[in-house]
Formats: sequence, C-alpha cells, structure tokens
Amino acid sequence: MRDSVRVVHDLVTNIAPFDAVESAHIADTLRWLKATDDVFRRSKPATPDRHLVSYAVLLDCDNFDVLLVDHVNSGLFLPPGGHIEPDEHPAAAARRECREELGIEGSLVGGGVDPAFVTVTTTIGLDAGHTDVSLWFILEGSQDLELTLDEVESRGARWWSLEEVTAADGDIFDPHFLRFMRKVSSSR
Repeated sequence: MRDSVRVVHDLVTNIAPFDAVESAHIADTLRWLKATDDVFRRSKPATPDRHLVSYAVLLDCDNFDVLLVDHVNSGLFLPPGGHIEPDEHPAAAARRECREELGIEGSLVGGGVDPAFVTVTTTIGLDAGHTDVSLWFILEGSQDLELTLDEVESRGARWWSLEEVTAADGDIFDPHFLRFMRKVSSSR
C-alpha cells in the first residue's frame, strides 16, 4: 500500500462511527483503500471515478454555528472542500481548501489531523455521477472571520445556527450533513 494511502487508511480506521451508515461507509472505504492505490483525482471531473475529498467544516464549537458555501457545481450548501492532491495529507487538503475557497488560514480543532466523519457519496450537479470519499475535518470558526470567497466555487457563504440547520429542508445540504451535525453536536 502506497504510504499516502496508508495514512488515509489509518485516519479512517481511527474514526469512531456515529451510526450504522457511517460504519458502512468506513468499511466500504477501508475495502477500497486496500484494493487500490488509485485514490487521488488525476483529471477533472472524475478520473478515477472514485476519489478522495476533504471537507473543511468551519464550526463555532461554543454554539455549533457552521459556515456553509452555496456551491456552484452541486447546487447545495456545503462545507468548503475539495479533492485531495496526490500524496497530500487530507488535513493539509482541508486547510488548503480553506485558503483557496475562503481566503483564511484554517486551524483544525484540537490541533490534530484526524477527521471527525467519513462519507461515501455519488455526486450530483454539473459533475454528477462519480463517487467522492469525503473526510470531514472540523476547523475553528466564528462569525467575525474576514472571508474572501472564491466566486468560481461558490455563489456566497453564510453561517447557519444549529437550529437553522435542523429546521431547514435537508435536501439543500450534502446528503450526510445533518448526520454530521448530529454527531458533532451530540458531544455537547
């Protein structure tokens, strides 16, 4: 197993699953990582047709407000994020995506490099049909951050309170976002 793939394998192995869906996604991801080293996107939109993504979830851990971007390609409100470059550490990819999409230096909660969540999702929107294996990293956030949005990636961004997230139509988010928020807010 390629060293960078082993790093991802170890990160996924260490995720404590929140529910049966995440347990299934962890098992599926670990099988995939053991079967191939071809896990980094080589060309847009989908070569290989399954590849790694890092989400950079800016979260105010005091009240669970979360920053989401109005993502152009998917038509959904998503955490900032993107494809992990070949041999890039997934946590470094999350911080890079913060810089590229929000114009800020993101700091991982707790200073670690461990993702909080993993999902396996068939994409929708303009680049529909391939599979993103997404590692969700929590970064420290607050509404007083000065953001410079990448207008190619998003139509805007806004902070959502936990109450707004739970009251919203779940179809406007990544299909696993509400489960992610339940997982992180259950630690309250």
